[in-house]
Amino acid sequence: MRVTLAEDSTLLREGLVRLLAEEGHEIVAAVGDAEALLAAVAADQPDVVVVDVRMPPTHTDEGLRAAMELRGRWPRVGVLVLSQYVERRYAVELLTAHTDGVGYLLKDRVAQVGEFLEALDRVGAGGTAFDPEVVRQLLARTTHTDPLSRLTPRERDVLDHMAQGHTNATIAEQLHISQSAVEKHVNSIFDKLDLSHTTGYSRRVLAVLRYLGS
Repeated sequence: MRVTLAEDSTLLREGLVRLLAEEGHEIVAAVGDAEALLAAVAADQPDVVVVDVRMPPTHTDEGLRAAMELRGRWPRVGVLVLSQYVERRYAVELLTAHTDGVGYLLKDRVAQVGEFLEALDRVGAGGTAFDPEVVRQLLARTTHTDPLSRLTPRERDVLDHMAQGHTNATIAEQLHISQSAVEKHVNSIFDKLDLSHTTGYSRRVLAVLRYLGS
């Protein structure tokens, strides 16, 4: 897979370059600010961009804004956003704007090499990958009047894993239940969120968007 990195920390950036190269990925470019990221992608579109949310010069949301812009200009390029903290607005904005090939991980997750590489592969394949801690904190913000309150604990577990970007087969494996049971839970989730008769949109994506509080 061809990857472009945008991270202002030289130590982390070089570490990611080495890690991804050792895993057989091609590093198209490795830059330290959002402007350089956009220029790099314009020159040679990769399969996936890994970008920090906060980058120079203000270290607020330059990385995210660059990610949104490049997704608008090159929608086939996957975007995996890294953040030091859970920033709900960014997570919701990213998934609301684009429903495939996106991911949002906390930087601590990079230390879990296997999980980071799995998320990168998933985004590169057009899927989604959201950090479990991001999902947990978003869930904690829901209110009792929210339709999510209709879900059973097991259904919430299934939706939690859906929000992270896992397939039904992977959810079944991680929750130690059958795939048919997962499918039944997913259908029940659609029913309880009033998505059973929705047409023209992915019910799975709509369920996750509702889960994220958009």
